[in-house]
Amino acid sequence: MNQNISRKLKDEIDQLVRLGEELTREASKSHSGLGPDYITRASTWLTKIGQIIKTLCSEDSQYYKNYVEIKKKKSFEIMHSSYYDHVCVMYGIIKAIQDDYEKGLLVNFRQLLQAEIFADFLEMGEYLLREGYKDAAAVIIGSVLEDALRKLALRHGIDPLKQDGSHKTIEPLNMELSRADVYDRLVQKQVTSWGDLRNKAAHGHYDEYDTREVQMMLLFVQKFCSDYLT
Repeated sequence: MNQNISRKLKDEIDQLVRLGEELTREASKSHSGLGPDYITRASTWLTKIGQIIKTLCSEDSQYYKNYVEIKKKKSFEIMHSSYYDHVCVMYGIIKAIQDDYEKGLLVNFRQLLQAEIFADFLEMGEYLLREGYKDAAAVIIGSVLEDALRKLALRHGIDPLKQDGSHKTIEPLNMELSRADVYDRLVQKQVTSWGDLRNKAAHGHYDEYDTREVQMMLLFVQKFCSDYLT
């Protein structure tokens, strides 16, 4: 991950942990409801924790499920020494995120996709595969395939856009390129297969394919780009 991004994320997490310590301490000492200043800080804290979890872990993570569950069950507009266990739980969530982040256990696909250190998307896909992130790799490699098909369509006088102005996706482009004899039926079937894998990755069906298939997809897209775009 880009070092600037990594440092900013760490600073943000550390700040949320410090604020969590303050909020927990204040709530534990208060014998009556806390005022609007506390509620404002708590609301900001909750919002930022939610954003951090979605950035680093996704909404499918246990972190996010715990976050949503505690927010649903408890009111963060009411806190005092006899009613602040929910603040402690939320503080525990951000502390656990801090610990896992410092140990390198949290990686967000979107941050990896945006990292400035990658000059080439296929290189990025290869890197992600090496690091064990087959799902992010599948999305990236599939995006390269889709972009290659659009470029190929333009070269052969095929409109890459639908009538409404939106981009055609892999399979419609694939069918039109095959009908125009840009490549044969075997290549068409391969494109269909890898396009299907990309869709599974993009829609979160991660258990329907494995790392070996993504590696084969990478090899195909590398060869496809070499054969038809150079």
